[in-house]
Amino acid sequence: MAKIIIKNKIEPIGTYINGNYKTTIYNDGTRIRETEEDEFIPAFAENCDIKITDSCNMGCSFCHEGSTPQGKHGDILNPKFLKTFHPYQELAVGGGHVFEHPDFIPFLENLKEQKVIANITVHQVHFMQNLELIRKLKKENLIYGIGVSVSAPTEELIKALKSVPDTVCHVINGIWNKKVAEMMADRSLKVLILGYKELRRGNEYIAAHDEIVADNKKWLYSNLEKLIERFKLISFDNLAIEQLQVRRLLSDEEWEEFYQGDDGTSTFYIDAINQKFAQSSTAPFEKRYDIGDLTMDEMFERISNEYKKKK
Repeated sequence: MAKIIIKNKIEPIGTYINGNYKTTIYNDGTRIRETEEDEFIPAFAENCDIKITDSCNMGCSFCHEGSTPQGKHGDILNPKFLKTFHPYQELAVGGGHVFEHPDFIPFLENLKEQKVIANITVHQVHFMQNLELIRKLKKENLIYGIGVSVSAPTEELIKALKSVPDTVCHVINGIWNKKVAEMMADRSLKVLILGYKELRRGNEYIAAHDEIVADNKKWLYSNLEKLIERFKLISFDNLAIEQLQVRRLLSDEEWEEFYQGDDGTSTFYIDAINQKFAQSSTAPFEKRYDIGDLTMDEMFERISNEYKKKK
């Protein structure tokens, strides 16, 4: 995911060479790239999103993954690619409800053995239900960043969010509205704005609530610059960067410094339930490919080559 506004670095977790540049990862989630050339050309993916389960009891009406309580879990212990990570690669682990996966902890332990930086995304309800376990996993360096999907903030939730380092509130363009934003603003919270994904229940929701989604998008677009000043950090995924035209708020120098590249240039997506990989979680179903015995590098090479052909 591309980040536009970057928090001051604290302490480095690790440094590695990737193609023609050096990358340093810091414990606040900051990623710094350095090269003496005109562009960054990676040899392998810096980051990968992986969906490990379609099981979730929240029933969010706009869920682009279509997760349900009957959703299946992915095989996250046996496939070949799970042993082919590079040290300090980042893995964004999501679902579904990741804590429902019976192999979740062994999976994290395998990643730690390979020095993979594992970050997770959870619903605010599941965050509160598993707060002590999350603290334990962080203490053991089994997870680093925690993304919390926030739609109904409370004082208890905000207090808990601020008590766990490296926690970021995830909100969705078109769902996040003025009322919720005001409840979260001026509280030293970090926020990641995600683009609205018209996929699965996301399609159904926007068809039934198109005016509400459109009004929320318009509000956020118009107030984005002011909102940035009211949060400790605001960052964006690539879809939100496109939908909100974030480029308009940055100088050429800031854009060059902060933008981390299009989907497919240094990142890709894995669906462990269906054992598929793609450029991103919004890829058309015909652009999702069987993993089979491919390694992480082989999957990324295909995604990267397809991106280059389109350019």
